[in-house]
Amino acid sequence: MGVVRIVGGRLRGRRLRFPDAAGLRPTADRVRETLFNWLAPRLPGAHCLDLFAGSGALGIEAASRGAAEVILVERARAVAEALRRQVADIGLTGVEVRRADALRWLQGPARPFDIVFLDPPFAHGLLPRVTRALAGGWLAPQARIYLEDDAGRGLPELPRGWRLLRQKRAGQVAYGLAGVDP
Repeated sequence: MGVVRIVGGRLRGRRLRFPDAAGLRPTADRVRETLFNWLAPRLPGAHCLDLFAGSGALGIEAASRGAAEVILVERARAVAEALRRQVADIGLTGVEVRRADALRWLQGPARPFDIVFLDPPFAHGLLPRVTRALAGGWLAPQARIYLEDDAGRGLPELPRGWRLLRQKRAGQVAYGLAGVDP
């Protein structure tokens, strides 16, 4: 069983427990702190999508900091169930857990999100396919997309109409924030 701590907002200090699962690697506290500093002006009232939810740290952190809606998409049954229990135990409103494969879920009816978190398991090289799939109506005008990948591989080439706004590295992790041109 793993534990991750919410670093800001009304749930600051709250610990989230999650089951061990292959490829599940929560975003480090200092990386989340940087990311949410970047997103601070956009979070209140935002509609967020966390496509590889895992521990739920990114999506629940967004809810803690004022997002109006957060959809957590998680493929692993045990991890999705743990997320549902966490959301219920905390009493979060506006947070929904969907058990689904991210790429298949993106083949469904699209609706735009203001902020999308992309932190897939590094071993599968999913970021290029997921970023292309998001172009099909999933991004609101001026959306922000968080990307995280193995530092050895670096961040993928972005789809047309996206631009990398910020980029950093922390240990073995490369991460950045992309924006969609209006």
